[in-house]
Amino acid sequence: MIRVVLSGFNGRMGTLIAKTVAAADDMELVGGADPLAATDAVEVDGVAVAPAFTDLAHALEETRPDVLVDFTTPSAVEGNLRCALALGIDCVVGTTGLAPERLEELAASAPAQTTLFHAPNFTLGAVLMMLFAEKAARYLPDAEVIEFHHNGKKDAPSGTAVATALRIAAARDEAQVQSGAPGKETESPGREGARGANVAGVPVHSVRSDGFFAHQEVVLGSAGETLTLRHDSFDRAAYMPGILLAIREAGRRSGLVIGLESLLDL
Repeated sequence: MIRVVLSGFNGRMGTLIAKTVAAADDMELVGGADPLAATDAVEVDGVAVAPAFTDLAHALEETRPDVLVDFTTPSAVEGNLRCALALGIDCVVGTTGLAPERLEELAASAPAQTTLFHAPNFTLGAVLMMLFAEKAARYLPDAEVIEFHHNGKKDAPSGTAVATALRIAAARDEAQVQSGAPGKETESPGREGARGANVAGVPVHSVRSDGFFAHQEVVLGSAGETLTLRHDSFDRAAYMPGILLAIREAGRRSGLVIGLESLLDL
C-alpha cells in the first residue's frame, strides 16, 4: 500500500483528491494537512478516513507517508516541499508558481532516490494539447495562448499556459524560426497589457470569470492560415486519473520529474 499525506485537503480540489485516494485499492490516505483545518479528521462523505493536522511537519512526523500530494497555494508550496523532501518523502505537486530552477534546487536537496514530481496540469487532454502545440509551432510559428479560469484561480497566467508557451518557444528556436507576432512594443501608451504577458516571446492572455472552470486555446498561424487547439475541463474529476498515476509512479522514479507526459507512452 502506498501511504499518502494530502496537503491542502480542505480545499475543493483537496476534497476530491482525498476521496479518490481513499477509494484506491493500492493506496492509504494516512493524513491530511491544512492550516485552516477545522476538524481533527479528513472526512469522505461524512466518514472520517484519516487524521487531520494544521501543521504539515507534524503530519509527516506522525504518519511517515511514502508520498506527499500538494495542492495548496504558491506561497505555501515551497515550504511544504522542503519539509517533505528533507525526510526522503516523494512529492506529487499540482501547485504552480515555482520557477524551474527552484524545482531543480528542491529536488537536488533531497536524499538519493527521492522523487519530486511536478505537473502544471494533470488532465490527459491538456497534456496532449501542449504536445500538439509544440509540434505545430515548428511549422506555424506565430502563436498566442489564451487561458480561461474561474475568479478563484490564484495565479495568472496559469501554470499550464506558461508551460505551453515555453514548449512553443523551444520548438520555434529549435526550428530556427523567428515569430512575426508583435510584442509589448506595439502596445499603445496607456494601454499596457493589451498584448498580454510575454512568456519567452509568446503572448499569453488570462481571462478570469466565474463562467469558466479551466480552458485553454492555442492559436497558431502562418501566411494565409491559422490553427486553433482548444482544451476544456468542466470538472475536477478530470484531474484524478493523472494524480493517481503520479502517486503510483513516484516510488519508481527519482529526482525531478516534470509533466504528466513523462509518465505516459506518448
